[in-house]
Order: sequence, then C-alpha cells, then structure tokens
Amino acid sequence: MLDRRELMKRAGLAALGAAAGLDPIKAFALDTVTLPFDNGERPLVKYPQKRPMIGLTSRPPQLETPFAIFNDGVITPNNAFFVRYHLADVPLNIDPDAFALEIKGKVDRPLKLSLKEIKKFPAVEIVAVNQCSGNSRGLFSPRVAGGQLGNGAMGNARWRGVPLKTVLDKAGVQQGAKQVTFNGMDGPVSDKTPDFVKALDLDHARDGEVMLAYGMNGEDLPVLNGFPLRLVVPGYYGTYWVKHLNEITVIDSVLDNFWMKTAYRIPDNSCNCVEPGTAPKSTIPINRFTVRSFITSVADGAKLKRGQTTLKGIAFDGGKGIKEVAVSTDGGKSWTPAKLGKDLGKYSFREWKLPVKLEAGAHELKVRATNNGGDVQPMDPSWNPAGYLRNVVETVRVTAA
Repeated sequence: MLDRRELMKRAGLAALGAAAGLDPIKAFALDTVTLPFDNGERPLVKYPQKRPMIGLTSRPPQLETPFAIFNDGVITPNNAFFVRYHLADVPLNIDPDAFALEIKGKVDRPLKLSLKEIKKFPAVEIVAVNQCSGNSRGLFSPRVAGGQLGNGAMGNARWRGVPLKTVLDKAGVQQGAKQVTFNGMDGPVSDKTPDFVKALDLDHARDGEVMLAYGMNGEDLPVLNGFPLRLVVPGYYGTYWVKHLNEITVIDSVLDNFWMKTAYRIPDNSCNCVEPGTAPKSTIPINRFTVRSFITSVADGAKLKRGQTTLKGIAFDGGKGIKEVAVSTDGGKSWTPAKLGKDLGKYSFREWKLPVKLEAGAHELKVRATNNGGDVQPMDPSWNPAGYLRNVVETVRVTAA
C-alpha cells in the first residue's frame, strides 16, 4: 500500500514525465533529492536534451542543476544547464529556417533578419554565468514567496553569437532613444497574463558585450535554453536573458510593464536589503550579480577521512572578476587563501583549490570570495522580500574520522 505522500510524489513524477514526453511508468523510476530547507524534497526528472534535473515545476518547466555537477568543471554542460520560464506556452517546434528576428521602433532602418543572416555577422564568444534571480531563495530565513530553489539555478557557458551593438548599428538607432526592449516566442496561456518583455538602457545594450547568442558550448542552444536565439547579458541576472528572442524594439521612454516596474525589484539602498518582514521604501530593477563562492568537492554532512584532503570550488561576481578566495576550516576563525584556477574571463566561474588537513572531529568549512572591486561576501545573510541577491558566506559541515 502507498501512503498519501508517496502517491502524491509519484503522481507529480508522472505529470512531469508526461510533460517531457516520457512514459509515465518510466517516470516513476526517477529518484528524488532533498534540498537543504523545509519541504525541500524534489523529483529528479528527465526532459529532452537534458540529463536528470531537479524539477521545481512542469508547466512551465523549471529545472535546477544538481549541485554536484559544478564540481566537474567550470563550464556547465548544456544537458545540465538550469531552465527557467515564466510563461507556460513554450515554443517547442521552432523551424530555424523560418525563424526571423525583427528590429523595430526608433531606428532608421527596421530589419528582419533570418538566422542565416545573423550568423553572417562577425561572431564573438564570451564565457559568462547565467544565474536566476531566485537562485538560493529556498535558503532565505524567514522564508519568502516564490520558487524555492537551492543553489543550482545557475550555470556557466561559452556563448557564441553577435554583439547586440552590431545589429543595432545596422538598424541605425535614432536620436532620443532611451531603452531597448526584448521579447521572445514563449507566451502566456491566458490573455490576462502580461507578456514577458524586458528592457536595457541604450548605453548598456550597446556596450559591445550584450550578445545575441545562437551557440552554447560549441553547439546550438538547447530548446529549453532558448533555441534558436537568446539574449546574453553578462554579469546580469537571468531575468534579462530573454529566450527564443524574435523581437527587439528601440523606445524613447522607460519601459514600465509588469516585468520591469513591478517584478524583479530590489530595495534601493546600499545593501539592497531590509529588515525581515518589512517592505522597502523604494525599489530599483535587479541588475548585477553579487560576489559568490561555493565549495563543490564536499557535500554538507559528508564524512571524510582525517588528514590531508583538497577542497575545491567556484567563485564569480557581476563582472569585476575574482581577486581572492579564502577558506576556513574552523568556522571562520581563521582563513587561508586558495589557489585560483584558469581565468576564463571576468564573467565566468573561477575555480579554486586548497589542500587542508582535517583532524578527527566536526568541522565547519567556509569559503569567502573577494572581487577586484573590493567587494567581499558577508558573514551574515541579508534579507529582501523577493528572495534575491543571496551571497552570504556558505558553510559546509563535515565530520573527519
């Protein structure tokens, strides 16, 4: 006999499996994981072009990367890259030969570019982290509303495409233009749901780094990561990285739709935080990443052999680049600088390693990154009502024997 909880879990797995085009019976065989917060049990689900991922929702699909994958290297494989949608009408059958990107609005020469035409522009590549604004939201205390994610709603890839500046210059941006807006082919299932459109200030859009990407780690974009074209905004949270991008509009105002004026806002103060349970007096749109670091080689609660071991992990920030990573094995009383790995660019994960000696007993391992601007991860977490910007020094508790 199955108890109610097990029955609900299996029903959820079956629904997720069916949404992924899987046989519901086979979906039962997928495992579950438990993220480190209350009600953290999640199914592992298999979608096309993806290895088993942590399933948060199925309609629209929201898939978190199992954290152990980040220990395999600084580049996140396409089949393990997290997935986040806002709107449930996901375009799954896009014909790349029929696809067109429209550039319109305050431009001298409105354009419609096919994928082949876009690929004729000189290509550029950049290694950059894409991180969901709600990454780590499930760890907030007190809890906040929204998707309860662990630390896996992020990934680092080598993106290939065309600078947005190149296309805007070809269209000819008119005097008085203030922002550029971006819309994709995913849509709402209800006409009451606001279409997902985002905006960047014109100077940012034309900085030469914002990219129209069609390639990811040497392959076409996976369908669930924006095929055939997506916006890449290095150093900025994933809310701006519009998938299935097919419409760019230059405007002479500031976009005040739901997704810019109401959603994805942070407190407008130096810490972008408020006291738990209170509301900010004023807000601004979420923007650049905070500096973060993680231990990837050891899981919380692990039992290790006493003596020498090498700790390993990753660090990143919003574009200043990582200057230093330090590790503590005594709960933060003392810190030792780690050795940084190869620098793949200021927007990439940066690997770090440090040999440590662990005596028998319990240890609190902590890692803290500092970027080239002098920003350091805080020891105490800050709070905001949307559950954004978490970058507190992380703790991994282990026992050596």
